[in-house]
Amino acid sequence: MKIALPDTAGRLADYTLVGTPIAPKPLGADPARVVFSAAHVVADPFTDAEPSGPAALDWDATMAFRRHLAGLGLGIAEAMDTAQRGMGLDWPGALELIRRTKAEVPDALVFNGCGTDHLAAEAARSLDDVRRAYLEQVEAIQAVGGRLVVMASRALAQVASSPDDYIQVYRDVLAACDQPVILHWLGEAFDPALKGYWGTSDFEAAMETALAVIAEDPAKVDGIKISLLDKEKEIIMRRRLPEGVKMYTGDDFNYPELIAGDDVGFSHALLGIFDPLAMAVGQAVGQLGAGDVAGFRATLDPTVPLARLIFRAPTQFYKTGVVFLAWLNGHQDHFVMLGGAQSMRPLPYFVDCFRMADACGLLADPDLAVARMKRMLGVYGVA
Repeated sequence: MKIALPDTAGRLADYTLVGTPIAPKPLGADPARVVFSAAHVVADPFTDAEPSGPAALDWDATMAFRRHLAGLGLGIAEAMDTAQRGMGLDWPGALELIRRTKAEVPDALVFNGCGTDHLAAEAARSLDDVRRAYLEQVEAIQAVGGRLVVMASRALAQVASSPDDYIQVYRDVLAACDQPVILHWLGEAFDPALKGYWGTSDFEAAMETALAVIAEDPAKVDGIKISLLDKEKEIIMRRRLPEGVKMYTGDDFNYPELIAGDDVGFSHALLGIFDPLAMAVGQAVGQLGAGDVAGFRATLDPTVPLARLIFRAPTQFYKTGVVFLAWLNGHQDHFVMLGGAQSMRPLPYFVDCFRMADACGLLADPDLAVARMKRMLGVYGVA
């Protein structure tokens, strides 16, 4: 099967598809790693709302994707940055998403983003403002029976003047949580407003503050996800965690190595890249559980170049690549995103995503993917 694809000068050349679609394999019971896919949302393309206004979602398609993930046995990290939280999805929309996912896949392993995004960072005046904002979301999510991912707060980064300020706020937030939570350390590559989180731009010092938060009440912390795109930093912190507290890799550049682990330990996974890679995850983790580390690496290593492309700088726009692949694979009928984010990457990015996804076997239906890629090219004037 061939398709004519343009280069960066607009010259067309035939590309012959080479990949064999991966046969989805559900994650088995008691898997070797706890695995979450941070799931995207599907926008309503027919809304009359302005892109800068409240989120308008296609709820049927959004819930169908959650059923897809749950059917593969993956955990779902809901209402996170992959769902355009803080980049089109506001707090009321996020809470509605959390409610609907709880009703749609009640038996799935779901943790839900809990933050302070209804409090604009510039409107925060004190730690009490941030504390109240966090606790409002804690209460609302727990009221519908939801587990929590305590997300990094732009407002806290704005008003905190010392590491102790972070410790105080997180102490009060964790005290209000009725089940162990996942903490989330999101690096500035994903959100520039979080630069200097934990009170410093020095990793070692920031890590000590995060570890101090955990050490105050380890029973309240299921684990911590760090998204710093630096495997060495993750490994250093992983080795410092109290017994029973998991490290969830958020490193979309180095996930095979970090999940496989070393002689000292390993990371579980909470990854945005596991949205488009969902069909391969069950097979890979199953191989790992069977002691076939080489097979695990053979399944996931070829996907890393695609992940590095999707998450290239400016990293916060990785959602565009995630949704593009969901559209190619038939999980939604259009390539429209909240806030018009489908326009946040250039055409060569999409061409490379198509090629690399094919090479990895991640185009589930090549005929459909080719037809949709041709439609995409037509929008750019490619005959």
